[in-house]
Amino acid sequence: MLPLVAIVFGTASVAQAAATSKQTFEYVIVGAGPAGLVLANRLSADASVSVAVIEAGADERYNPLVTDVEGFFLGVGSTLDWGYPSAPQKYALNRSLTYSGGKGLGGTTLINGMTYLRAEQEQVDQWEAFGNDGWNWDNVFEYYRSQERFQPPNPENAENGATFDEGFHDYDGALSVGWNKYFTKQGIFDILRKTSENLGVRWNKDANGGRMGGFSTWPFTQNSTTNTREDAANAFYYPIAKQRANLKVFLNTTATRIIWTESSRSGEAVAEAVEVLTLSNATDSLYASKEVILAAGSLRSPALLELSGVGNPTILQGLGIDPVIDLPAVGANLQDQPNSAISYTSTTNWTGYPSFVTYLTASDLFGTELPDIVAKLRANSSDYARKIIADLPPNESTVEREGKLIELQLDLAWSSNSTVPLVEVVWFPNGNAITVAFWALLPFSRGSVHITSTSPTRIPSINPNFLQLPIDTIVQTAAALKIREYFSTAPLSEYVTAEVAPGTDAVPTSAGLRDPAWYKWIAGAFGSNSHPVSTAAMRSRELGGVVDSEGKLYGAKNVRVVDASVFPTQISGHLSATIYAIAGKIADGITRAKGREL
Repeated sequence: MLPLVAIVFGTASVAQAAATSKQTFEYVIVGAGPAGLVLANRLSADASVSVAVIEAGADERYNPLVTDVEGFFLGVGSTLDWGYPSAPQKYALNRSLTYSGGKGLGGTTLINGMTYLRAEQEQVDQWEAFGNDGWNWDNVFEYYRSQERFQPPNPENAENGATFDEGFHDYDGALSVGWNKYFTKQGIFDILRKTSENLGVRWNKDANGGRMGGFSTWPFTQNSTTNTREDAANAFYYPIAKQRANLKVFLNTTATRIIWTESSRSGEAVAEAVEVLTLSNATDSLYASKEVILAAGSLRSPALLELSGVGNPTILQGLGIDPVIDLPAVGANLQDQPNSAISYTSTTNWTGYPSFVTYLTASDLFGTELPDIVAKLRANSSDYARKIIADLPPNESTVEREGKLIELQLDLAWSSNSTVPLVEVVWFPNGNAITVAFWALLPFSRGSVHITSTSPTRIPSINPNFLQLPIDTIVQTAAALKIREYFSTAPLSEYVTAEVAPGTDAVPTSAGLRDPAWYKWIAGAFGSNSHPVSTAAMRSRELGGVVDSEGKLYGAKNVRVVDASVFPTQISGHLSATIYAIAGKIADGITRAKGREL
């Protein structure tokens, strides 16, 4: 048994685990991001329960790349960022895009944009249709609220547009949520609000109550008092760490695979331990007497399952891995959002920290054209399903399943009265320019993430298949046209001069919804939104599920997956708020079940 180094309860010193003892915990959690730390916090609240958390990164609580909210993207591309390259995107000029993912105690909440935006109510309600009893808005909303320590905007922020609905928030939870004290001024809120009204886009007082559509402002996961980032470790680990001798976090330690009991190949699989690689490249194991919980994120959790013999037998056997659980949907169904940007020069020198968003529905984007577009989508759904299947590894899904999933997505967000947003538009007035980032929230294109080697340090193949289906490009184009309409509508039009990206040379002002100029620009200029989900989906097995409604891995007795990979579908909100809520709900389920056993 080789030594493992554990940071014990946030103390400055580092404890050396006994080199000769078999280290056993009731729960072994892989990943110290938002899901892993919520689970660790909740499970270790019972002093009789021992919990270990495995994290490949370090303690970054004093790193200015993390704490400085004014430069909140400074951590992207640094040593805090895994920086996963995607496979060349054949529908996007064979470009390889970069996926950001946080490495350290706090996971991706160390480097993300800190945006706190929940999902749309109807989206979460639909999760029950995927075989998830009890997963509806009312039940999930309870966890959105209860984990939040909401900090209302100060008078100056309120004057500049920060609003909220008291009924949507709680003030006693662990996660600080509030506004940056340097909120953008110079009247931009009123300008955008009036322009939205002139275009028939409603003002939304608070997008966190289950109705996201319209123009709004949003709060951040930050401590407004100290004006510092509120990452998952600040919220769920550091405040309780010194008091809990039953919780240990192993930093600079990489999980490599699940070790199964000998009986696992002849019946229901039972996890015995997690094999890890230490900073010195030594191999060791942490044993779990109750459960192993993967919370390594949408790109790492499925790779760990495959390295452990769980997944598509065609892929596993091709790498010389003996399948333990035949579960072809592992790593399938990858969904992400293409992020584009339009920029205009401005006559005003904008300063401050922007927090302005417009959520557009199908009706906002397509107006009277919507019924014809939907009719064509439904008529082509089988062709779309076949296209998705053609781009997946063998035996990963079926045309019938993908067709059903397309129909569910159309039913949710593509009716003329749907409130579910299809596009997010984020406004960035800065200096003498106004830049708008925008993305299709619910693309139909589907990809995958799979290992290509038995080496646990090899980055898996990440292929989101951006723009695989033409409708995704059409949605992105419709959003771009709407943004141009914004910039040509008063009062916003009075504050801008010229479009510099994409520019009218690249895309003429006459270019319409189906103009190839838009398609060429979009394919060559978008980036990954780094919002990957659903690669270990919480669904019935018939619909491509990997885990059940409690996060339990199909075919295993004591393994769960709890992170964005289990989202049944992509959501219209940003991921972290919903990851926290899902982890809280599953943690409560675990503790209730434990209580029934006693």
